[in-house]
Amino acid sequence: MIAPVREGSRTLVKICGLSTAEAALAAAECGADLIGFVFAESRRRVTAEQAGAIAEALAAYPDVVVTGVFVNPDMADLERIVPAARLDAVQLHGDEPAAFLRDIKRRMPRVKIIKAFSASGEKAAGRETASGSTAGGGVAAERLLPYAGIADAFLVDSAQGGTGKRFAWEIIPDYMSAAAAIGVPLFVAGGLDPGNVADLVNRYSPGGVDVSSGVETDGAKDVAKIAAFIERVRTIDQQRA
Repeated sequence: MIAPVREGSRTLVKICGLSTAEAALAAAECGADLIGFVFAESRRRVTAEQAGAIAEALAAYPDVVVTGVFVNPDMADLERIVPAARLDAVQLHGDEPAAFLRDIKRRMPRVKIIKAFSASGEKAAGRETASGSTAGGGVAAERLLPYAGIADAFLVDSAQGGTGKRFAWEIIPDYMSAAAAIGVPLFVAGGLDPGNVADLVNRYSPGGVDVSSGVETDGAKDVAKIAAFIERVRTIDQQRA
């Protein structure tokens, strides 16, 4: 279950773009909190039936949140895919209005919703301090506030999600502040990999991190990289505990 993250609690880790049971089981065994299947246009796109079979293989890990990634989906597609793929959550990367999310909650009340936002070349609203905090956060607050009480988590990604490109991290505190005011965690994605995730978690302490291409080799999920990514996040968590 996605829940508000308290100061000092563990960082939620999501491994996304999965297409094999082997990679999904490896992520779960290494301690991933969420796994993600892509249903939007992408080379990582899977069918609801493929995702459902992989989710079924994860029966021994009931606490892992099975998530589907969508961009401006039709409600009919969600109502078909969510049960077939055994999804616990949907992650929405399009221009979905708050009313659409509210309708999802009404029709599928058990399903958690992660609303994603593109960094889109934004700059921090205030000057970043040595501790990584930033004053301001007006743009982030304006974007997130309409989804207060509806979204169970937010995610900020690079302008073109799924490309493995990093955005300017200095905007992260603005989004963290806005999400915290609403009472839900903020996930950070975009260009993360085992080599830089510890730095991000150490500097900003986001509610969660989300990775896809950063744990791949030649376009396929790499079990060793998945393990390394999660281990580096947990090491920082332990150091902060």
